[in-house]
Amino acid sequence: MTRPRTLLWIAVAAFATGMSALSVLQQHAFHTGRFDVGNLTQAVWSTAHGHFLQMTDLQGEQISRLGAHFDPLVALLAPLWWLWPSPDFLLTVQAISVALGALPVFWLARKHLGGEWAGLAFALVYLLYPPTQWLVVDDFHPVAFATPLLLFAIWFLDEDRLLPFALCAGAACLTKEQIGLVVATLGLWYAFGHRRRRAGLAIFAVGVVVAVVATAVVVPHFAPGGGSPFEGRYEAVGGSPGGVARTTVTHPIRVLEAATEHRDVDYLFRLLLPLLGLPLLAPLVAASALPELGLNLLSSTKTQTSIHFHYTAGAIPGLIAGAVFGAARLQRHAPRVRPILPRLVVAIVLLAGITFGPLPAWRHLWFGSKLATRDQIVGPHARAAARVLEAVPPGVPVSATNSLGAHLSERRRIFSFPVLREARWVAVDTRQPSYLDDALGRKFAGAYARLRRDPGWRVVRSEDGVVVLRRTR
Repeated sequence: MTRPRTLLWIAVAAFATGMSALSVLQQHAFHTGRFDVGNLTQAVWSTAHGHFLQMTDLQGEQISRLGAHFDPLVALLAPLWWLWPSPDFLLTVQAISVALGALPVFWLARKHLGGEWAGLAFALVYLLYPPTQWLVVDDFHPVAFATPLLLFAIWFLDEDRLLPFALCAGAACLTKEQIGLVVATLGLWYAFGHRRRRAGLAIFAVGVVVAVVATAVVVPHFAPGGGSPFEGRYEAVGGSPGGVARTTVTHPIRVLEAATEHRDVDYLFRLLLPLLGLPLLAPLVAASALPELGLNLLSSTKTQTSIHFHYTAGAIPGLIAGAVFGAARLQRHAPRVRPILPRLVVAIVLLAGITFGPLPAWRHLWFGSKLATRDQIVGPHARAAARVLEAVPPGVPVSATNSLGAHLSERRRIFSFPVLREARWVAVDTRQPSYLDDALGRKFAGAYARLRRDPGWRVVRSEDGVVVLRRTR
C-alpha cells in the first residue's frame, strides 16, 4: 500500500510541475504583462547587474522597486538569474515555492487530526484550493512566497520552535508591506491560543513595527512622490493608513459599507465555501487572514476582491491552518464525523476547483471554469509576436505595450508605450492590447498613429498586428 508521505510528494511534484508549465505557457502565449512579470524581471535583472531592485515606472523614471512594494526578498533571486536568465525562471520558482506549502499543512493536520491520511487530505486541500492555484498563474509576485513561508511559520509556532518561526516569519515580511500584520496576528494566536503571553505579544509588537516601517517609512521614501502609490484605492475610507484609522473611528458606517458590498460578500463566499467554513471554528489562527482580507475589502480596486489574483497570498495560510484547527475542533465535539470529514473537504475543494479554478483540464465539463482556459495556448499570434520581437536588440532602451513588455524587460531602461523618452526602439501589439493599453484608450491609438506618420521612425518588422519600429534620427 502506498504511504501517505509518498502520495504527498507526488502531489507536491505534480502541482509544481503542472502549475509551472501553465505559468510558463501563459508567458509564451503573451498573456502576461510588463505589469507584473516585466517589472519584476527588470528588478531581478538590474540587481544581478549591480543596480539593486531598479526598474522603470509608468512615467519613464528610474525608481527602486521598494517605491512600489516592500518586497526586497526578490533580490535573493538575482544570483540564480545568471543560471537561468529568463522570466520563465521566476514563474517556475514561484510555483515550486507555493507547492512546498503543502508540507507544513500535512504536518499540522497529521498532528491535530490524528493521522497521516488526514494530513495528506488537507495537503491536497491546500493544493486544490482555487485561490492557491490562481496565486501561481497570476503573473509573478514576490508576495506569493509569503504563502508557504507563513505556513511554515505557523507550523513552527505550533511546535514552540521560535527560532525557525522567526526565520520564516521574517522572510515572509520581506515579500510585501502588510505581511508584518499577518505575523502580528499570529503572535496573538500564540499568546492566547498557546498561552505564551510574553513571546506572543513580543511577536505581535515586532510584526506591527515591521508593517508600519515598511508602509510608512520605506515605501514613501523610495516612491517618486512620497506616500504609497496605492493610497488612491482607499480614498473612500481615508486614503492613507492614518486616514483609514481616523475614518474607522469617526465614520465606522462608511468603513462597514465599503467592506460589505456585493462583490465583497461573493469574495468571502468563494474563500470560505471550499473549506466548508471550517476556519470560522478556529478564529484565533484564522484571524491571521484578516489583515489581507481587510485591505482587500476596503479597496475600491475590484481585482482585490477576486480569488483570481495574488491579493489572497497573505490570507491563504490563515484560512488553510484555520481549516485544519477547525476540523480538529469539530472532530472533538462530533466524533462521528471523523472518518468522513477529511475526504468530504477534499471532495468539496475539488468541486470548487473545477468550478472556480484556473486549470484548463476542467473546461470540458459543463460546470467547469472557463476562465483562463485559453491563456496557455501558444497560438499563431503569440508565435508571430515572438518572431517580431527578435528584431529588438538586447539591452537597448525600448518602449513597449504591456503584453510585449513582459518579454523585453531584461534591460536597464524600458518604457510603457506611448512613453518614449530615449527609446530607440518601439514594440506595439495592435491586436492584443492589455489592460494598461486599454486604459490609455484614444491616447494609445493617437500616439501609435503619430508614430507611424513620423519620418523619424521606420518599421523594422511587422506581423499579425505586432510591429517593431526603430528610430532613424
